[in-house]
Amino acid sequence: MQNIVIETQHLCKKFGQITALDDINIQIHQGEFVAIMGASGSGKTTLMNILTGLDTATAGNVILDGVDAAQLDEVGRQRFRAEKIGLVFQQFHLIPYLTALENVMLAQHYHSITDEQAAKAVLEQVGLAHRIHHRPNQLSGGEQQRVCIARALVNQPPVIFADEPTGNLDEKNEQLVLELLKDLNQQGRTIVMVTHNPELSQLTDRTIFLQHGKFLRETRNEI
Repeated sequence: MQNIVIETQHLCKKFGQITALDDINIQIHQGEFVAIMGASGSGKTTLMNILTGLDTATAGNVILDGVDAAQLDEVGRQRFRAEKIGLVFQQFHLIPYLTALENVMLAQHYHSITDEQAAKAVLEQVGLAHRIHHRPNQLSGGEQQRVCIARALVNQPPVIFADEPTGNLDEKNEQLVLELLKDLNQQGRTIVMVTHNPELSQLTDRTIFLQHGKFLRETRNEI
């Protein structure tokens, strides 16, 4: 069995009197491609935000690559995100006046130092070697999302989190992005994807279902 890279222990999150997550205990192993699914209000986005250090738990532990994120202060969480996590969102969050290359290098800046050759290498990896000097408004939606994936890859994080990564894409670009994520997983990357689409979840190794803030069940998918 591969090493555990993500583990939650009795994870709870409350917003006032509302319990968004209630005693969540999950494990994700190195090299897995895992989907998190649930209806609106199930807690999947809250769980993703806590796993990535964008939010904090009310109680419990979040251990990612040996680090308990629940014990970190805000500065520690920022460093944790820079070093341990690659983030891909439904919204691209690219800086409009920077080129694809500069957007990727910006992620390096927050991590340590910039390395133009490394940034070019990940853009080539996602099939955008010919578009590195284009700004976001000169790229298609699928190309912008691939820049986001390159940005997530550039610091070599142990885990990539993708939150509805194809939500803004047409069917053709959706397939391109999913194939890219699958390729990255086959190369050994651990990927956690939040999705509402059961067809997309079938492309992963395993699906974790949440309901009303609680773990409901999980299924293992036959690829």
